[in-house]
Amino acid sequence: MKLLRQVVFGSNLIRYKNTSPKMRIEKMTPIIQCSDELSSMKAAEYVMNGHVIAVPTDTIYGLACSANCPEAIQKLYTIKGRDSAKPVAICVTYITDVRKWGEAEHLSDQLLQHLLPGPVTVVLTKTKNLDNPYLNPSTMKIGIRIPNHDFINKMTKIFNMPVALTSANFSNEPSTLSIKEFEHLYDHLGAVFDGGILSKGLDQNRTGSTVIDLSNKGFYEIIRRGISYEKVIGILESFGLKNIV
Repeated sequence: MKLLRQVVFGSNLIRYKNTSPKMRIEKMTPIIQCSDELSSMKAAEYVMNGHVIAVPTDTIYGLACSANCPEAIQKLYTIKGRDSAKPVAICVTYITDVRKWGEAEHLSDQLLQHLLPGPVTVVLTKTKNLDNPYLNPSTMKIGIRIPNHDFINKMTKIFNMPVALTSANFSNEPSTLSIKEFEHLYDHLGAVFDGGILSKGLDQNRTGSTVIDLSNKGFYEIIRRGISYEKVIGILESFGLKNIV
């Protein structure tokens, strides 16, 4: 038996004849090459429209969305299968952005410039500018990243607001170095941006960025060692910061 199906796109009604009842239209998540000239602009548009997208960074693949959009953050946690008590970081473009979204008066520009951009997440107390009640509701702190990666830096520059960023995998799964490794998430994403194999494909680099809490003046605390631990410790101690033991 043949059916007449109707699909509405905007104000246009499209009729499909001779469609088998077994046929159905499946959502195809766009896979966009980061080498495409307009890829960063497209990524910013997806984020502006409330989507969660997959993006490459200078360490591992991440899931990204607008940090100040409650619906997007809720969607991000649902996709991850993640407890909302577990915090996510934000991604920004400049050192001035770090100061806008995190309390960093006690940190010099020189220190931040030695740490960022790069595979480092700096944890600070949130400023009032981060007003999304669903963003890390169990803590007043926020991790802030400036990846050393052209694609994502261009995306955040165009978006000009903080982008929530967490690893592209289900909670408790290994971090991912290629888009093939998180294919099971595609159906939940607005788009996937393919930056190739990251971190030279080395398993030891799946640990991601080094996460350091710098919210206390004169002190640091290592939250996650990550891939740049030794370098980060050297920088912090050269600036006179002491480890919280």
